[in-house]
Amino acid sequence: MTTPPASPAQLRDPRDNRLGTATREAADRTETALWRMMSFFDTPLADLDAAQAADPGWALPLVMRAGFLLSLTEPAHTEEAQRLLAAAEPLLADAPHRERTHFEAQRAVADGRWQHACRMWDELLLDHPRDALALQWAQLWDFYRGDAINLRQRPARALPEWSESDPLFPYVLGLYAFGLEECNLYPQAEEAGRRAVADEAKVPWAVHAVAHVMEMQGRFEEGAAWLRQHQPGWAEGNGFAGHLWWHMGLFRLEALDVPGVQRLIDAHLSGPALQITLQRVDAAALLWRMHLLGVDVGARFVDLLHDWNPADDDAGHYAFNDLHVLIALLGSDELLRAESWLARCAARAMAPEDVRRSNHAMAREVGLPLMRGLLAYAHGDADGAVAALMPARALAQRLGGSHAQRDLIDQTLLAASARASHRHVGRALLNERQMAKPLTPLTRHWAEQLGIAV
Repeated sequence: MTTPPASPAQLRDPRDNRLGTATREAADRTETALWRMMSFFDTPLADLDAAQAADPGWALPLVMRAGFLLSLTEPAHTEEAQRLLAAAEPLLADAPHRERTHFEAQRAVADGRWQHACRMWDELLLDHPRDALALQWAQLWDFYRGDAINLRQRPARALPEWSESDPLFPYVLGLYAFGLEECNLYPQAEEAGRRAVADEAKVPWAVHAVAHVMEMQGRFEEGAAWLRQHQPGWAEGNGFAGHLWWHMGLFRLEALDVPGVQRLIDAHLSGPALQITLQRVDAAALLWRMHLLGVDVGARFVDLLHDWNPADDDAGHYAFNDLHVLIALLGSDELLRAESWLARCAARAMAPEDVRRSNHAMAREVGLPLMRGLLAYAHGDADGAVAALMPARALAQRLGGSHAQRDLIDQTLLAASARASHRHVGRALLNERQMAKPLTPLTRHWAEQLGIAV
């Protein structure tokens, strides 16, 4: 006698969340895709394709594929993501509420309503605290929006409901570690991050959280050693490797090891190593820091910009990325193109038809003022740069990214203040820096540029 297939109500994921498929292969391949999204080991696309082939009537693989594409923050992927969501919608009639919520949240993301999507995931997690997909997606979009409180609080609400034997537990713990770090809770963040990587699981996000702690505390030698120690778990076959090489570059820069940073950029943050915007953003940011130190990186900027080749129509999609496109243009001495890019970003931010987009408030309040300050610096107007950057700095968390990424603003302010008619802003920032972490070679450099004895 043949056993009938399980109904969707009977099939659940390893965390007892009901699934909308009766096909075990589809469920298993989707679980693998979820692990890939949390671990960054290869993309989840092949697994999601296999899940869809195993059960063409299941909407979740289509929704997950759309969400993955949207999480790359590439404007060019939006149309495909919307097509995938449109294909998923007719399949949702009998889907579990949890999967329908993921669909609605990703539709909000595609529409630019990022904060609304995160609220939907928050509500979902109250009933389903072991929904790893909701935790992963919400963390990314909190990060893109600069919502440090929810980076910490959301996984904190969920973690006590998880079993430590769950294979995804270390990855959720890594999310929590990063949220703790972005809330300046450094000892707790380091403890959680170290715990997440204590066993055999390879958790690059947790390695990254501890690296952030060490960056914020000026522990540059220890930070470089930490990344080398865990390098086998992130450097090969991992989509997050470029960002961790960027962190290694920050540690070397803190030591003023300029040749070491140049070798690292050439090996890991240039040419074919840069496949997506998020990687190019890191390359631009590290090159700009070198530029501020007076290192000639113009040729590297030109190569970066040539390979990146941002389309004019992409301006205004995400203010954080827009700022780094501007940096690539400035570093390449393309000042007229930089002014045009800024104008396009401004026009998009003011467009009334896009008023619901989370990015546009972010651009108006933070992104555009920062871009104007950087442009002033590139034009040699140090006083104008300080005047534009300092007020925007107070709101910079709303730009998204991390403390370490937004430190680019302080580095630019220090360089501009060293050239400005009054150096009191640079002195104040240097005081902040000395109170936050031990005196490093990079801090000594800025003190010398400002004429301050330390």
